[in-house]
Amino acid sequence: MKRFIDLHLIQWKDSKIRKPILLRGARQVGKTFAVRKLGETFKNFVEINFEKLPELKTVFDHDLVPERIIRDLIAILKKDITENETLLFFDEVQEAPKAIIALRYFYEEMPKLHVIAAGSLLDFAIQQVGVPVGRVSFLYMYPLSWLEFLKAQGNDLLIEHLLKNKAEKPLGSPIHEHTLNLLSEYLAVGGMPEAVSTWINNKNALECSKIHHTIIDTYRQDFNKYAKAHQIKYLELLFEHGVKQVGRKFKFSAIPGEYRKRDLLPALELLSTAGILKQIYHSSGHGIPLGAEVDLDKFKILFLDVGLTQTMLGFDFADWFIHSKQSFVNKGAILEAFVGQELMVYSDPNSKTSLYYWHKEEKGSQAEVDYLIQNHGQILPIEVKSNKGSRLTSLRLFLDSHSNSKYGIRFSTHDYSIFDSIHSYPLYAVFTALGLDNTTLIS
Repeated sequence: MKRFIDLHLIQWKDSKIRKPILLRGARQVGKTFAVRKLGETFKNFVEINFEKLPELKTVFDHDLVPERIIRDLIAILKKDITENETLLFFDEVQEAPKAIIALRYFYEEMPKLHVIAAGSLLDFAIQQVGVPVGRVSFLYMYPLSWLEFLKAQGNDLLIEHLLKNKAEKPLGSPIHEHTLNLLSEYLAVGGMPEAVSTWINNKNALECSKIHHTIIDTYRQDFNKYAKAHQIKYLELLFEHGVKQVGRKFKFSAIPGEYRKRDLLPALELLSTAGILKQIYHSSGHGIPLGAEVDLDKFKILFLDVGLTQTMLGFDFADWFIHSKQSFVNKGAILEAFVGQELMVYSDPNSKTSLYYWHKEEKGSQAEVDYLIQNHGQILPIEVKSNKGSRLTSLRLFLDSHSNSKYGIRFSTHDYSIFDSIHSYPLYAVFTALGLDNTTLIS
């Protein structure tokens, strides 16, 4: 499966000025596979998994001199490690924090050696040891996007057609309905690589569901690795019940039991650090950057993947295949989560993406816009609608009260259209609305 991250990794490989990379992302989004794929383009590829080979952690105990570290690794592994010819990959590097610190010295003393480090719980180790500013690069990785899902199934012509289409040009019923049906598949399967691969190979939704359950169980098993003993119960509560609040303002009081925010909030932050969920913060949306006007006490949550989210909620996958049109109407929160996930995966992987929404709360009047994004110097409000006949009162209210926003975006099951200050895109065209038109990304 081709991924957007592949292009960024190749660009890094070919750059004359590069730094060691810390590849960040939740467990099982495909980090190791992506690095191994890059490794095929090198004369030598050396992978060190510190979970499988914990004894190699001692190589970093004596000192952090790159020349000595490489000499010892060559002697132990009996593999050549040469500048410009070798990709050195430290996997599950959170198990060897000193190896993270050593990346600084690889940059300073062996800049021609290609070094990448990754790990399923890497961000926790980064919080403990830090990273040298300016001497290490970050790349963030997420589940497969809808566009990558299409590519994996060989829908190249459809991708090319969608990338060229503009908001003012409807696709027409046959292609539009066909693409919505393909989107139904993605909404059921999600973007976790193993589930996508299984779907492509055998079209068995039940097997995909089993994979989802396995991944979810793995996330639960990780709790003991990064949480204190007294925090486990809070993690379990938030993991099980927090997902039920997807699509609306998060309330700690909605978690069953009489628990205090001060107990639940640290657990929520741990799940965020693990990459399992993301907080979407409220912003007034009056200026750029959006984060300058954020209210940290008001947020929604987005779980890592729409497929996993529905499995956690106990939804029946069959609905997306048998009653897809009705599912688009009934599962508005899932569609909102899908758009949020798309906004994440198409963002610049060199920096951590933040998501925002807008909510007006006044006596007798409430309005909410699902997402706010920055685009070419202006703020674009985004609404996700599951019902074709839905009004856009909140979106229009935002536009009327925010002069910096010239138009708003609606994602729905409608075809492309522009009316007044509303640009309507089908749900399957988030990448089009973002101006993603570089076909080399999926060539």
